[in-house]
Amino acid sequence: MRIGELSECTGTPRRLLRYYEEQGLLVADRSPNGYRDYDERCVDRVLQIRGLLESGLSTRIIKQILPCLGGRLIHVTGASDETIATLERERDRMRQRIECLTRSQEAISGYLDAVLRHRRPAAGRAAGTIAEPSYDLAATA
Repeated sequence: MRIGELSECTGTPRRLLRYYEEQGLLVADRSPNGYRDYDERCVDRVLQIRGLLESGLSTRIIKQILPCLGGRLIHVTGASDETIATLERERDRMRQRIECLTRSQEAISGYLDAVLRHRRPAAGRAAGTIAEPSYDLAATA
């Protein structure tokens, strides 16, 4: 398939597909006229790359681990000590980010719960007849 088709199938801009190729994350054959020609498996590969990027991994790290990730199968051979150490650091960093995001989500949920529980009619607020209540979010967490 050509780059436009791969872009459409994956929702990935052509510019990013070319970048993935530059970084060695994606391989395309070239037709006689110079157009890129991607294998059907590239659809899954691009989605995999995007998922890894969204999780916070750099293209350098993704390039190291892609050979070990064969679609749905994980090949456990060929991972160097350096790759393993890098992935352990990244896993720990992700765990910290997840914990931080979870705390933020809980704080936002607590705030929304408090606001929605004590919502008043718009007329009361506009007239200034009702004082704004405040709530201790730490007590609700």
